Amino acid sequence: MTEKSSTLKILFFGDMVGRPGRFAVRDFLQNPHDFGINDEFDIKDCFVIANVENASHGFGLTEKNYNEISEYGVHCMTSGNHIWDKKEIFNYIENADKLLRPINYPQAVQGCGSRIFEFNGYKIAVISVLGRVFMNTIDSQWEIIKAEIEHLKESTPIIIIDFHAEATAEKICFAKYCSSLGCTALFGTHTHVQTADESIIDNKTGYITDAGFCGASDGVIGMDYSTSLNRFLTGLPERYEVATAATVTVNAVLAEINPNNGYTVAIKRINCSRKEIEEGKSQ
Repeated sequence: MTEKSSTLKILFFGDMVGRPGRFAVRDFLQNPHDFGINDEFDIKDCFVIANVENASHGFGLTEKNYNEISEYGVHCMTSGNHIWDKKEIFNYIENADKLLRPINYPQAVQGCGSRIFEFNGYKIAVISVLGRVFMNTIDSQWEIIKAEIEHLKESTPIIIIDFHAEATAEKICFAKYCSSLGCTALFGTHTHVQTADESIIDNKTGYITDAGFCGASDGVIGMDYSTSLNRFLTGLPERYEVATAATVTVNAVLAEINPNNGYTVAIKRINCSRKEIEEGKSQ
């Protein structure tokens, strides 16, 4: 593989919801053929990123699950507004060298918002960012991301962003702004519904409004249907439960990067499912 002809593959999984989502990603990484992926790419050649803020019973991330997901072959874990829902996160986040919390929390907040990873001889920078429209208001991402991209580009041209946000317009505008700053790819997360607008902005920045989710197919964005229905019918608060997994969905994005200039040269959605054999995978 010569320097001029090589491309770097980034495999990005949408929000992982509960045990069905964790196990779906685990099984996909072990054997994508079970999900109908036929020799399109080799997992060993992919730098794997997954959004994990819903990985532990739908809300937050336990240390046990962090370690398990690491063992699956996930190289980097991004997050969002639910990353703090399991209070044990404060006990281990400083030592979790694969995990990112959104960079636009105040600087005093524990954890790290960006990291540079080494993979197959390349340096890959990843930033986790939280949107503000229809979300809890935290620090503005606009000036923070400008300074961070400039800083990271001193070390590598490959800069991947997980933008965890609700509003489509905010995602599109932020992606165009990040492209003008030299971002390699921006993948939207948070809605758990994969959009069909994968594209390459300005012939250099891979983009999708939302990568989707990994979890139980038969629920409501990974959560139990009856609980969701009751909340809508009554307007009363009720604890969400992760849906049981007769079938699991895997939503992901595969991007090919020119490692010399950090440009995305190809992007493809992955939307596949598999019927589960075991019962009760619902935590």
